Amino acid sequence: MAEKKKIIRATTIPMSLDIFCRDMLREMSEEYDVVALSSPGEEMAVVAEREGVRTISVPMERHISLLKDIKSLFALIKVFRNEKPYAVHSMTPKAGLLCMIAAWMTKVPVRIHTFTGLVWPTSKGITRAILKTTDKITCACATHIIPEGQGVMNDLRNGGITKKPMKVLGYGNVRGIDMQHYDRTEEVMAEADKIRNDGVFTFVFVGRIVGDKGINELVSAFKRLHEKYEQTRLLLIGWFETQLDPVSGETRRIIEEMDSVEAVGQQSDVRAWYAASDCFVFPSYREGFPNTVIEAGALGLPSIVTDINGSREIIIEGENGVIVPVRDADALYDAMEMMLTDEQKRLTMAGNSRRLIETRFEKSYVRKCQLDFYREKLK
Repeated sequence: MAEKKKIIRATTIPMSLDIFCRDMLREMSEEYDVVALSSPGEEMAVVAEREGVRTISVPMERHISLLKDIKSLFALIKVFRNEKPYAVHSMTPKAGLLCMIAAWMTKVPVRIHTFTGLVWPTSKGITRAILKTTDKITCACATHIIPEGQGVMNDLRNGGITKKPMKVLGYGNVRGIDMQHYDRTEEVMAEADKIRNDGVFTFVFVGRIVGDKGINELVSAFKRLHEKYEQTRLLLIGWFETQLDPVSGETRRIIEEMDSVEAVGQQSDVRAWYAASDCFVFPSYREGFPNTVIEAGALGLPSIVTDINGSREIIIEGENGVIVPVRDADALYDAMEMMLTDEQKRLTMAGNSRRLIETRFEKSYVRKCQLDFYREKLK
């Protein structure tokens, strides 16, 4: 029996391994010798037990820290020399930069990086230049580049990051979704009944409560909508960032003072919150491939999203949702008013939502696309 080829899957923090590689590592290990690598953290033990793979911890900083980054790079070089993998596959920015450099320096034959999103398109000045340079280095050291979606691929090409061939796997998305879990089961609907407010049209947002998720525009549009249509409410599911990109003071004041805006914090299970709502709203400024839009669609919600990478690849205008310009509170208001007042159109989009998600992003299909890629590149 031929020896299995070794693949090291790497992310910057262990939470990313836990989320993005759930079930994938276990399935990969049937054909390959799989090692999971990330910074130390309690999720590493969870990944090792659930996926049945060996793990290696290498401290890595998410943000730029020159001395610590150099130390991490040398640690990775040592790991790759000892492990002698046939392939290193990284995700997330810092792991991508450091792992691709280390894998190139140690002559790992197959070096793969997945771009799940890009920060530089919405950055300015020296920050933008630095971020573009690090992405260029990552691509230069990689033998294969996987953009999570067509929008990310276009940005990599049009932004001058790389001229190498790139391929989006399937319809994009690195996780896929468990359609049995994200379903309106009796248990989910029983919980939703506790949240639902009969006779009140409910918009829901799931994500970090920060500026670049479009929360300032969302709250402004909803406040205006509620003044005209009292039987409306807005659910905000997520945590407030107070250090990085917090919402404006005015937005925070409105959230705290308006009874019809309910900020309920981060929830371990969001299914009932989706099921208790009428429309999902996600006015983010930038994304790679937002899983919340997929989750909402799986639970049968029509969505209002901004015209950004990922979101416009999940939502088909008029079929399962509406796409509006970024940072445009007026367009957001118009879309929310349409969802509220045109019931037939909204119900038609809601009826299409789950079917479209199932045919494009069901988890076994997404994992098959990934495994087919490995089988082709690791022959």
